[in-house]
This record gives sequence, structure tokens and C-alpha cells, in this order.
Amino acid sequence: MKTSYRYFLILLFSCLSLVQLYGQTDAKRDKIDALRTAFINNRVDFTSKEAQDFWPLYNEMNDKLNAVRKTFRQKYNAQTNYNFQTDKEADEYLAAELTLRQKEYELYKDYYEKFKKVLPVKKVAAIRRAEESFKREIINSIKEN
Repeated sequence: MKTSYRYFLILLFSCLSLVQLYGQTDAKRDKIDALRTAFINNRVDFTSKEAQDFWPLYNEMNDKLNAVRKTFRQKYNAQTNYNFQTDKEADEYLAAELTLRQKEYELYKDYYEKFKKVLPVKKVAAIRRAEESFKREIINSIKEN
């Protein structure tokens, strides 16, 4: 198991060194999603039934999160001048960001309840920890390259 984990990490870091977080194409996004799936599978010991029930829910949640974030990014993107001319513009931005965070929170809350219906609560918690570990490893990999 440890040997396969090492090979997985080598593969992960090799692939991540080629990936940039900004301006990702769909192919790069798909690679990251596949790496995330493998990473979570490696960290959370799913039974085949648990995996079969969990992954469609997880993918559905991520699709909804991405849609919410995309809506926000369409209005406030890299070309947005964040030196707002008026207080009203700044307030609208803050309200939009809070709305985004609220929608993200509601999605996480709803889906964690759904996850607990198909997984033991310890595995639901392990998934969240695995997601955070995956993000840290991506960031560390990018920093090193």
C-alpha cells in the first residue's frame, strides 16, 4: 500500500507541475478532477457500494459549486477594476461575494447531509480532510515549480 501511495504521489506531483491553476482548459480541469478523485479514493477507504453511491453526489455538488462560482466570475473577473468609483459599486461587489459564499455554504451543508445518507459520518469527515490535503499539495507543488 505504501509503495502504491508513493507512486500515486509521484504521478500527482508530475501532473501538477504541468498544471497552472489560472486559465485552465477543460482538459486540464479534467486532469485535476481525476487526480482529486484518485487522491480522495486513496485517503478514504470506500467500499465499492459506497463509492458507487458517493461519487455521483460529489460530482453533482461540484458541478453546482462551479456553476455558482462561474456566475460570480462572469460579473467580477480578472479584468474587473476593484478600485470602485462609488460606494454603491463596492457595496454591490461585497453583497455579490457574500451571496456567493452563502450559496457555497448551503450547497456544502445540503450535500454533506446527502453524503451522510450513503457513507458513515467518519468517512464524510475524511473526505473533507482529503480535499484540503489535496489543495495543499497542489499549492505546494506549484510553489516548488
